[in-house]
Amino acid sequence: MALDQAANPDTAIVAPEPATDLDTVVILDFGSQYSQLITRRVREAGVYCEMLPCDVPAERALALRPRGVILSGGPNSVYEPGAPQLPAWVIESGVPILGICYGMQLLAHALGGRVAASQHREYGPAQITVTAPEGERGIFTGLPDALDVWMSHGDRIEALPPDFAPIAVSANSPHAAMADAGRHRYGIQFHPEVAHTPRGKDLLRAFLYEVCDCAASWTPRNFIESALDQIREQVGATGRVLCGLSGGVDSSVAAALIHRAIGDRLTPVFVNNGLLREGEAETVQEVFGRNFGMPLVYADASGQFLEELAGIFDPEQKRRRIGETFVRVFEAHAAGAGPFEFLAQGTLYPDVIESATPKDSRVAHKIKTHHNVGGLPEDMTFKLIEPLRFLFKDEVRAVGRELGLPAEIVERQPFPGPGLAVRLLGAVTAEDLATLRRADAIVRHEIESAGLGGAIWQFFAVLLPVRTVGVMGDLRTYGQVCAIRAVTSEDAMTADWARIPYDVLGRMSNRIVNEVEGINRIVYDITSKPPGTIEWE
Repeated sequence: MALDQAANPDTAIVAPEPATDLDTVVILDFGSQYSQLITRRVREAGVYCEMLPCDVPAERALALRPRGVILSGGPNSVYEPGAPQLPAWVIESGVPILGICYGMQLLAHALGGRVAASQHREYGPAQITVTAPEGERGIFTGLPDALDVWMSHGDRIEALPPDFAPIAVSANSPHAAMADAGRHRYGIQFHPEVAHTPRGKDLLRAFLYEVCDCAASWTPRNFIESALDQIREQVGATGRVLCGLSGGVDSSVAAALIHRAIGDRLTPVFVNNGLLREGEAETVQEVFGRNFGMPLVYADASGQFLEELAGIFDPEQKRRRIGETFVRVFEAHAAGAGPFEFLAQGTLYPDVIESATPKDSRVAHKIKTHHNVGGLPEDMTFKLIEPLRFLFKDEVRAVGRELGLPAEIVERQPFPGPGLAVRLLGAVTAEDLATLRRADAIVRHEIESAGLGGAIWQFFAVLLPVRTVGVMGDLRTYGQVCAIRAVTSEDAMTADWARIPYDVLGRMSNRIVNEVEGINRIVYDITSKPPGTIEWE
């Protein structure tokens, strides 16, 4: 069931439906910082899943024909007024249930158990003892009796609901796990999705395979076969598609997938928005021309984008203006070379999740508007094709490899659609863009020269709207500040700052100050995600 939210309710925005012929699990998000990790772990087990807000309409969730439901953790207490409650359809559907932390307490609360504040909160590492008898271990099938786990809760279950039995205990939780095995309902007080629970992946696999009876059918090849059918059905026998190509892995894989489905009825358009990295426009055209069997339309709209961004400081407004301007450029091309009914984008699952708004769910929190999700104009005339909308970045790379795309495309470092506009804090000017481009090129050159490029997810420079006093050649300077950002990640949903050797940082700092006029101070960002995001805006 597509997660798309049309910018205008009267405008038909159509995205391919996920492959519901595969075994599917629904993850209901109750606000946990780990919800996306649950999604990742289920996908890693080879089972398709979608994370939906906990107040999602029942018909939307049930349309996926889920073989199981996982209830995430969350920051609330189930007994507090206004706390998110368990939707009735979860119980009524009769599918297997796994409640994690708040999800376990919610399950107990809804079915007649008692949840209360714990005298001894549990935050951090703990050990549980599995008490379920052999042959009835369910989610603990194949696991030892003693397990190291990660706890993060201030409430606990004082009384189990009818028909539930305790199947694990910890020092502070008499009901560290519970089960109504006959109805395939389970609850655990700890978090199996985090790395601090070493056997957590095995527990989730046991739920998926032993309890839900899922098959590990979520593979790149299966996704491609299903996506091709969906694209052909959506576009029809005569429809034409305009594809916004950035040169990054997402739009490139989307273009290759759609081209395989409909051939030359796809027209890829590469828009130079003036917000690209040094040498980006030339590199994209050269790489695309060498690796794709289709013509690439090049549109230089840098002046148009800079005009729209003039004097704009707010990052959300930047993203919206960039998204709208992209569409206007595509519409202008469609008017001259069309007709094109469809616009294809490389939108990914993290884009959709982070762009969630109160219109999607009362508990969803918008992190930032992605230009290709919430930044589209209300009067857009295109219908959207977003074949990668339910994939994480590493899954997109796997699909790209399965499609036969070369490593220089599949392994390309992510670059945001709004480009350098979200790495130049404050108003965007041509002068500051030139400064940032040069500093960014130095960062990229030094990291790649040090052989670190393959181990770091993203690395780039950020130009800050801050000036500091310095001294160069015995003279006082009052220059700009450049931040260096480098992170390690698997899917961009979570990230850690990269431990770059000091000598590499030193070379970057020395070169930027000496070679980029106007910058006199360099700082290194050591913020993980969360609490920060990878990009600064």
